[in-house]
Amino acid sequence: MLQQFSYQDAHGSHPYSVYTPERFPFGSPVPLIVMLHGCAQTTLDFARGTGMNLLAEQYGFVVLYPQQARTANQNLCWNWFLPANQQRGSGEPASIAGIIEQMQQNTELWSIDFNRIYVAGISAGAAMAGILGATYPDVFAAIGVHSGLEYQAANSLGQSMKAMRSGGPAPQEQGSAAYAVMGPRARVVPTIVFHGTEDHVVAPLNGDQVVQQWMQTNDLASNKTYTADYQHPSSMINGQVPGGYAYLAATWNALSGEVVQAYWKIDGMGHAWSGGNPAGSYTDPRGPDATTVLYHFFMDHPMKSTEPGHPVPQVQTWSHRIHRILASKFNRKEEK
Repeated sequence: MLQQFSYQDAHGSHPYSVYTPERFPFGSPVPLIVMLHGCAQTTLDFARGTGMNLLAEQYGFVVLYPQQARTANQNLCWNWFLPANQQRGSGEPASIAGIIEQMQQNTELWSIDFNRIYVAGISAGAAMAGILGATYPDVFAAIGVHSGLEYQAANSLGQSMKAMRSGGPAPQEQGSAAYAVMGPRARVVPTIVFHGTEDHVVAPLNGDQVVQQWMQTNDLASNKTYTADYQHPSSMINGQVPGGYAYLAATWNALSGEVVQAYWKIDGMGHAWSGGNPAGSYTDPRGPDATTVLYHFFMDHPMKSTEPGHPVPQVQTWSHRIHRILASKFNRKEEK
């Protein structure tokens, strides 16, 4: 069931939609996945295109869709490039965090697991998801960045256009900046990135930079339990969607064996949600199912699993498991 709500703060009224599964297990804390739309999109459009509500119904979690107001941006973009929106307790990140807090307090409608709150987005929403991971690492257990940009890739509208075309500043510097903004709340934030190699809206270089930025941020936050080399992933799988795109899925692991970062590069895909429903805008069904991959990545990373030195199961084969899930899903479609 998709319902509309509103959150009020010093900056005005902020609309949002929430999908609650029909068979919601009241009294049992469930995960919350925050989904941030891209420019020119509405919450309904984004929900339809990603199919996240279908997974919520299947697995029993809640989905939050904050909606950018046209008064804040006439193109409905999140203003990720404004300095006021790149800090904790300020601007759009604070409003989104406020919505989550409002949901947590409304125990008559939802019971949210505080250790399993996640955020993902596309394009401008992906850039904002990265900002939220840096500014609220105590809220979000893991983040997903689909066709987005690194933290503080720009500080003005003009700079944002340049970054979208040709990338932002050096990722190591931005990684250090993201770590600095975490302050005393600094922790490793597991991150999964998706990007099409033919994206002509947000250049593919930006996907590389997001991965490298979070490598630096997580390295600094890890208490020396995670040091990754972009050129040498812990695992790498070449995949192929039947009748669709080829893709490369790479992961980088902590010393414990836990997958900390994942990067899915979709060969030939443009600026679109990979594996999405064509009924929604900015989707491409020929790519691997980003929604399913996101969900499983998130569920493998509750907040408590990212404490330095926390023992985790051996997950070296995470990519192989995800590929088995995707293959099984495709086979079920074929049978129908």
